[in-house]
Amino acid sequence: MHAMIRWCLALLASLLCAETLAPNGQEISSRIIEAAMADTAGYEKLTYLCDRIGSRPAGSPNMEKAVLWAAEHMKRDGLVNIVTQPVKVLRWIRGSESASLLEPVNRPLTILGLGGSVGTPRGGITAEVLIVHSFEELQNLGTAAVKGKIVLWNVPWDGYARSVVYRQHGASRAAKLGAVAALVRSITPNSLQTPHTGAMEYAGDARRIPAAAITVEDALLIQRLKDAGNQRVVVRLEMEAHNQPPVESANVWAEIPGREKPREVVVIGGHLDSWDVGQGAQDDGAGCVTMLQAAAILKHLGLQPRRTIRVIFWTDEERGFSGAIAYRRSIGDKIQDHVAAIEMDEGAERPIGFGFGAMGDSAPARARLQDIGRLLEKIDAGGIFPGGGGADIAPLMQDGVPGLSIRTSSQHYFEWHHSRADTIDKVDIDDLRRNIAAVAVMAYMLAEMPEPLNSTAGTR
Repeated sequence: MHAMIRWCLALLASLLCAETLAPNGQEISSRIIEAAMADTAGYEKLTYLCDRIGSRPAGSPNMEKAVLWAAEHMKRDGLVNIVTQPVKVLRWIRGSESASLLEPVNRPLTILGLGGSVGTPRGGITAEVLIVHSFEELQNLGTAAVKGKIVLWNVPWDGYARSVVYRQHGASRAAKLGAVAALVRSITPNSLQTPHTGAMEYAGDARRIPAAAITVEDALLIQRLKDAGNQRVVVRLEMEAHNQPPVESANVWAEIPGREKPREVVVIGGHLDSWDVGQGAQDDGAGCVTMLQAAAILKHLGLQPRRTIRVIFWTDEERGFSGAIAYRRSIGDKIQDHVAAIEMDEGAERPIGFGFGAMGDSAPARARLQDIGRLLEKIDAGGIFPGGGGADIAPLMQDGVPGLSIRTSSQHYFEWHHSRADTIDKVDIDDLRRNIAAVAVMAYMLAEMPEPLNSTAGTR
């Protein structure tokens, strides 16, 4: 009796799923997953991007090479309507940089200037270090304690969202009270003397002071020295960092045109630019290659969905989001034809599912996504979680496009993030294959389902 009930429930679930998904969805998804899990071309593409082109700051010669490489591979993989969209971006140059402890011991410190930082005066800045652990602590100390000091934000890792605010705003908060420079403990849970860079922002009502990340180990060393009898800790900081006038970069995209509703678009993409250190393998070369290879596999299998799938590689995500803004402007009123957008920008560790975000009542759409998720259970990537999206699809989501982001186990991502350690050897080929499979199934089903994701037709 119980077995009969379970069979009936399973049959009912499959019938309900068929109402909202593509016909033969189970068979098609199995074919996609099988092809993705045998794929080698994706890893080969990522290896070339990382080893032969390397880091790709927006507006740099390497980024220009990467755009040409991307357009060529989109063409080779059978995608059409290839567009290279010019985008003006700010160019930040790191230059030479160094830091060292002078008191109470003499030793070098390992640093990375923060993206967008100004440089030090010629000869550098030498000053006593003031250690703080929160914005409130700095404010309570006041100008008398801060003026003329190098402020060190020694804030332990508390998750990326809660920790990154010190990298973003720490320099201006310190400058308002008279600090001459800012150092930030690298935003990472674990460190092997590896500093992590990233974008910072200057407030309009504060003087612009140099800002750099130091390693977790060096931050802890300075803390111990300061705690040992309340000694003075003095640091010299030298940075040649500077901003240049805007230069030209580019977004690049291509399509698998829809067979019935080509004007309706499912966007899948990542950002092609990276920081100037490491290879940008996990952030976000793997995201771009995953999206391209997902489309390539659909083409190889002869799967042309009802709607168009558009693969986009954005520029300038790391600094100014100008690529995402330029794309949104370029489509204008055609935003109404964008039925969903998927972004991958959290590395290519083992996928566990997708985050999902939408304006208004998202329950019907979430139910449809859970149906798709069941097709991904065989690779343990079927979860549907609240809070999808990302920086590059945010302008689309703000105008009502449902947004998704692939979620991974994220066991090590922030150990490599924005550092010299973000290299191809950190990407596991089987994990990359699972990501490709998950994106390919999700993108195809969103493009093939009878009604768009945000439609209420046919929902239960």
